[in-house]
Amino acid sequence: MPTVLALETSCDESAAALVCGRTVLAHALISQVEEHARWGGVVPEIASRRHVEALPLLIEQVLERGGLTIADLDAVAATVTPGLAGALLVASVTGRTLARLHGKPFVGVHHLEAHLCSAQLDCDPPQAPYLVVLVSGGHTELVRVDPGGRLTRLGRSHDDAAGEAFDKVARLLGLGYPGGPAIAAAAAKGDAQRFALPKGQVSRPEGGFYPYDFSFSGLKTAMLRLVRTLEQQGGPLPIADLAASFERVVAEVLVERSCRCASDQGLDTLVLVGGVAANLRLRQLLEAACRARGLQWRAAPLAYCTDNAAMVGVAACHWLERGCASPVDLGIAARWPLERADALYGATACF
Repeated sequence: MPTVLALETSCDESAAALVCGRTVLAHALISQVEEHARWGGVVPEIASRRHVEALPLLIEQVLERGGLTIADLDAVAATVTPGLAGALLVASVTGRTLARLHGKPFVGVHHLEAHLCSAQLDCDPPQAPYLVVLVSGGHTELVRVDPGGRLTRLGRSHDDAAGEAFDKVARLLGLGYPGGPAIAAAAAKGDAQRFALPKGQVSRPEGGFYPYDFSFSGLKTAMLRLVRTLEQQGGPLPIADLAASFERVVAEVLVERSCRCASDQGLDTLVLVGGVAANLRLRQLLEAACRARGLQWRAAPLAYCTDNAAMVGVAACHWLERGCASPVDLGIAARWPLERADALYGATACF
């Protein structure tokens, strides 16, 4: 199995890891959450500068912890899409430079594909075919994974991703950034049934609704109107109940549509990945729903739900084992469809 130095700087987490196949030899991460919290969200220019400062130290740390040198590696990998352009450039340029200097193959990894691979880091990884529920700050997707790694997107968000909705509602409630953990903490003492909130659906042009797609903009607007109504009534806002009701509805929407999709596809396993996969209520509801429907469920280990380099390394090893790598002059792209991720791994790969 190949041993890979993997780098991740797609947003506000700087990370490096040494991965051999599906085994993490060493992993290090520096979060920028506290710095960006001052601004209520990620500031791209600050993120890029902090990646430049952090990445050399992280690379040195994982090589030391893993007891390896770059000469011992089989390849270097880095996230190249999607993400913040300036942030992506840091890992991409660093990874390609190291690969060229040391004569190693380079693997430019799709960030969402890396999240899908994070489930392989579990002690009991899922076996294809299965359905992945990918829920993160920037993405909400239902992806079918078939043997050989073939990916088919079956559902997606048409506006805010679930993580973005958490951030915006947390800001509305004065709970700070990042929104997911802040709302979860507030909701722990709240009544999740107190407020009825809408479960947004996405209309088809020909009529009806997309059965597996998501829309959280209506929910976000409903929360805004509810808060304004409560403020006009006077008295303190029931923050815990508002947070719990919002969290419940988001989790229910994700669980209901993913379970329906899995059943319709004839799949018996659901896999939860992405930063929002760390949400306890979502995990509990999904586990209960799968048990009631006779489905198996798996989730990425909590340590690898948010952005990290270990999952990037696993994705890179997957392609290296198939004899694929990326051209060393591969660039970056702020957006790139998951369905075309395989275009990154070949001699003619380009943006």
